[in-house]
Amino acid sequence: MTTKSNFKRALPPAQQSRQHVLDSLRTTQLLDSKAVLPAELINTILDYLPVPDMFRFARTSKRMQEMVYDDTRWIQRLKTMGCWNDIEARQRFEEAMRKKMEAQRAKDEEARNADAGPNSSVNGIAGGSEGERKTSVTLFDAGLEEEMQRKSVDRKVRPRATTLDKGFDDMTLSSPSNVSARPQVPPLDPNIALKILSRARSIRGMARQEYGKIYGALAPFYFDLARSRSHTDPVLFRTYRDPEQQAQMLAQLQTFAKSDSAQGWHQREEKLETMIGIFENAVLREFEQGFETKDLDGRMKKYAHVLVTLNGGAAGVDSYIHNHPLMLDKEKLGNPADCLRHAGPGHISSRPSHDFFKGLAISLNDEAAIIDRVFPSSIDVLLPFVDRVGEDIISEYITSLFDEAHDASIEIYLKAVAGIYEQALQFAISLKPTKGSKPNFKEDVMHIVSRCFEPHIDLYLQEELDFFKRKSAAEVEVWEKRLTDEEQSTETFFMSNVSRQAAKKDFLTSFKKVVMMPVNVLPTIGGSSKPAPAALGMNGDALNTPSRSSTPIPGERSTSPRPLEAPTTELAAKAAIMNSRLEGIRSLFSIEVALNLIHTAKSSLERAARFVRLGGQSGEEAKEQCENIFLALLQILGGRHIKPGFDKAVNHLSEYKPREVADHSKQGVAPLVAFLELVNVGDLIQQMVDVFYLQELVAANLTDRDDFLSPACKEKKKFEQMLDERVAAGLNKGIDVLMDEVEFLCGTTQLPTDFNPTPGADGTVEMLDIGPSHTASKVVDIVSSHTSMLVGSTDKNVLDVFNQEVGLRLFTALCKHLKRQRISVDGAIKLISDMNAYNTYIASLRNKSLTQYFTALRELSQIYLIAPDHAKDIATIIADSDRYHGIFRAEEVYEFAERRADWYQLKREVERQMYGVGCAVM
Repeated sequence: MTTKSNFKRALPPAQQSRQHVLDSLRTTQLLDSKAVLPAELINTILDYLPVPDMFRFARTSKRMQEMVYDDTRWIQRLKTMGCWNDIEARQRFEEAMRKKMEAQRAKDEEARNADAGPNSSVNGIAGGSEGERKTSVTLFDAGLEEEMQRKSVDRKVRPRATTLDKGFDDMTLSSPSNVSARPQVPPLDPNIALKILSRARSIRGMARQEYGKIYGALAPFYFDLARSRSHTDPVLFRTYRDPEQQAQMLAQLQTFAKSDSAQGWHQREEKLETMIGIFENAVLREFEQGFETKDLDGRMKKYAHVLVTLNGGAAGVDSYIHNHPLMLDKEKLGNPADCLRHAGPGHISSRPSHDFFKGLAISLNDEAAIIDRVFPSSIDVLLPFVDRVGEDIISEYITSLFDEAHDASIEIYLKAVAGIYEQALQFAISLKPTKGSKPNFKEDVMHIVSRCFEPHIDLYLQEELDFFKRKSAAEVEVWEKRLTDEEQSTETFFMSNVSRQAAKKDFLTSFKKVVMMPVNVLPTIGGSSKPAPAALGMNGDALNTPSRSSTPIPGERSTSPRPLEAPTTELAAKAAIMNSRLEGIRSLFSIEVALNLIHTAKSSLERAARFVRLGGQSGEEAKEQCENIFLALLQILGGRHIKPGFDKAVNHLSEYKPREVADHSKQGVAPLVAFLELVNVGDLIQQMVDVFYLQELVAANLTDRDDFLSPACKEKKKFEQMLDERVAAGLNKGIDVLMDEVEFLCGTTQLPTDFNPTPGADGTVEMLDIGPSHTASKVVDIVSSHTSMLVGSTDKNVLDVFNQEVGLRLFTALCKHLKRQRISVDGAIKLISDMNAYNTYIASLRNKSLTQYFTALRELSQIYLIAPDHAKDIATIIADSDRYHGIFRAEEVYEFAERRADWYQLKREVERQMYGVGCAVM
């Protein structure tokens, strides 16, 4: 509350006598006054006041004193200097509270023991209530109140100038703006002042006192230095004569300046920085002179420690690295061009680069020992040194080498990048840490070396993929050209002696002669290498083209020797060309080519996979490119090599005609055998790809085999699906070829007397052999040989489908063949033997549905064994549909019964029996 005066001008004496004595009091007005500024704004202003002004402000009122003495204000100043630790403060507070509670409990216990006596009941009650009151520190603490009253009395007795507490009251506080007054050197021991910041404690409620100690020790030097005109003026350099102590105090002043937010702080900070810079330059000159004279344990070590104490020693480290002979004479380490100059064409020599990295590693390891002698262990000098070496030496060396290698050859460039990177990693591993190195020194050096290669990674990875695609495509193109050239050469040879005009004029004559000639005149497939004596053309030319007598190594391209002279007719020439194409089925794609592609992919993959260790984006790009190389392998190997080979093989199979083959004495159908060999080659290639995928990608963590969305996994499944589809298409065509061969054998080797033997002179038939006929044995052998060739090389599902289709087609072929025969009762034994042979083979395939077909066929053959005088039994067998498991209807069995040799004698009786029992046959 303040009073505001409204006194007016004094009246003349005449008037004064007439005024009442209380008139002046009546004219006085009492007005309420409020603070002009809000407390929050005043609190903010305090943050920007010099410390002396803050305490002058605190003397104005109790409320202002509370604002100035607020503990959070001084905690904030300590935090700006890094002298406050919240965790430590909390631990100290909890420890203090624990000790206080223990002391209070001990005092209460002592009070209870003292009150025990004759009047213990009364005193106990009173003592108990008093004890409860004392332990309830939250509500009232008598001791604390007494202490506060005592301090209040002391404050009234003490002079007002001593309200600053210890730290601030040990020195003369003056405003920073007072530049004329010289500061007084604090009475604090100079040696203690050197460590004042490190001795600061984090205690709640004592932040002002802790900051006061720091201020009392450092402020005189700080403000004195701010007022100095030259580097010789500051008291600091007269108080401390040792350079390391001077550096230590300057470092503390630099930290102390962070808590200075009063007006003019920027100028004081600049003055301090200027003085530190002058001091640092002087120390740095001493350090460099020691470096020049190799005074490692003298001046270099001394002033290195001074620089580290001052500001971490960054300037000393930079000077040491920049002026090091290794950086100034880096050309002596080696010339990158030597890697290409000392190697043959298309190659790169690793010896010069190996010597380069070896010499660099030896130099850095020697330097590590010197660093341990000169610099303190609190600073890491070797890692910045290695970092500078990486930027200025390693990067320049590899960039120059890679540029020259890229100009020379892409393959050389790829080998150079991968090889030099591997050597660089070995270099990183060989470096030894210093005492000041961090625990992760090896990882940091690896990162530095890897960073040198990062600018080259994108170009390298793209060149690696493009190189693999070009080389693989070229490999396949060479193979395709070789096949095309051989095919054209063969066709040219066979057509060389053919006169087109003569062939056109005499086409019908030549066609008749060829048709009427023995079958073995035409070129053979898989036949004997010796020409048949009767194998003469229309002009006496040999037409038999010898072929291979054995299956070649899969994937190895070999051609049968050509005849000495080419055919002279177009028909014979085309037959010979067909023979050559069918024989070449097995070599339409090659394991050798597949191996070359896989080896090329392996080399590219191993080179690119090294850069996965880079980590980060570059490592992910390298990993992705490894998958792209695998994708390119499958696309080129599958789409450019295997798929066209299978398609061409299927086309050649469709051109096969058994009647144009001269020799059927071999166990298998030559073109089908060749195709099945091709299937085996494809299966082997698929296994190679699978092994490559597991070992080179999955095992190396370049892809996840369980990730079905992975590009590598998807492309691999697509490749396998393509193989299955091509094999299925080829096997479908192969079944046609096999059945054509079966029908040909049945039609040409089955003798009429096999099922209808001629009786002897006495009218009886002599049975010398009751086993299966030669035709049945041949058919079983040829079919079983082809189905067994697929076991182990084809997917089980595909094999089951193939066997079932072969069995059904064989059943159909045998039914057609049976309907063309004339079978007697005596010949029925041979027929039953044939049916048993077919049934035994089908049973070996373990296919229930097929077994029912051939069991029904075997039951059907029983109809031919019944004697002619048992027409009733024949009619019963024909009408019994359950006997054939639903395979044959009665009318179909009737058609087979018509093939009996004595059918016209039995027909009337059989039909009468059938219609007589009410059987609807027709």
